Amino acid sequence: MRNYLKGCMSGLLKLVLIFIAIIVVFNLIFHPIYADGDSMQPTLESGEWIAAFRFGTPQRGDIVLTNMRNAHGTRLVKRLIAFGGESVDIDYDTGTVYVNGKALDEPYLADKTCRGGDVKFPLTVPEGCVFLLGDNRTNSVDSRYTEIGCIPQDDLIGPVVVRLLPLPFRFL
Repeated sequence: MRNYLKGCMSGLLKLVLIFIAIIVVFNLIFHPIYADGDSMQPTLESGEWIAAFRFGTPQRGDIVLTNMRNAHGTRLVKRLIAFGGESVDIDYDTGTVYVNGKALDEPYLADKTCRGGDVKFPLTVPEGCVFLLGDNRTNSVDSRYTEIGCIPQDDLIGPVVVRLLPLPFRFL
């Protein structure tokens, strides 16, 4: 009986250590966050758990997690549209976003970009900053609004690479 209890305790200790190691490694490499809000629909739904890769280099078109927080205190999760030095223009009549005069192909959008904020276009993104837009352009406070504006590139945590919950797990 004593050997049985000793074996159970040893197994339980190993399980706890493995669990702690997974949590530590996961949080060092990835940054999990609860997606709260409708600004990234249809790509992300409110209530999903997602993870950003801390060591990834975001590219144009990536969904990124930032250190900047919205009015509700939630970190911003938006799509990277342009980098510092690039020109952004939005034709609200056609709903087309242009970067350096070239129309973006945005198959992830449910609706075109037909609603603007208080930022004037065309806009040259300041050096060291990025321009971000939500996928739900009619319900997203993003770089089109001066309250968000262009985000310092240093405030990017990394590209969002995976949806963890609800299952099924999927890469973005």
